[in-house]
Amino acid sequence: MSFEEEFSAEGGCACGAVRYRLTAEPLFVHCCHCRWCQRETGGSYALNALIETSCLDLLSGRTNAVETPSESGRGQEIHRCPQCQVALWSHFAGAGAAVAFVRVGTLDDPDIAPPDIHIHTSSKQRWVELSHEAPAVLEYYSRKDYWPEDSIERAKLARGL
Repeated sequence: MSFEEEFSAEGGCACGAVRYRLTAEPLFVHCCHCRWCQRETGGSYALNALIETSCLDLLSGRTNAVETPSESGRGQEIHRCPQCQVALWSHFAGAGAAVAFVRVGTLDDPDIAPPDIHIHTSSKQRWVELSHEAPAVLEYYSRKDYWPEDSIERAKLARGL
């Protein structure tokens, strides 16, 4: 699907107080296996769909933005439902407010956003087995090596570069 084609996917929190819509395909989907994400989610990894914040529409409710530390030391801003406290998306210092890291599990149909890459696999849980459908890297990676060219361009536009 190209960026120009119509795309829409909705999601929300557990209690229904916050609803949102993605108006474009994600730029890229990370499955992060770092210990920080494991601790933060209480799971074995975090699955985040990266998308321009301008393509993330809040349909109802509001979020509470909570500043938290991150493994990089530069922090992140997690947007949570003020009622049920579910984390819906984050803004990491490296990408800034221009790109949202949407928690795939909060989408109504999370199957639309399978991982494009597994990152920080050096610290993944030993029992987690990775398929060969998506590349896996021990730590982080260079965008130019993995992202589609149109996603790189969209991210540059979003960041005003």
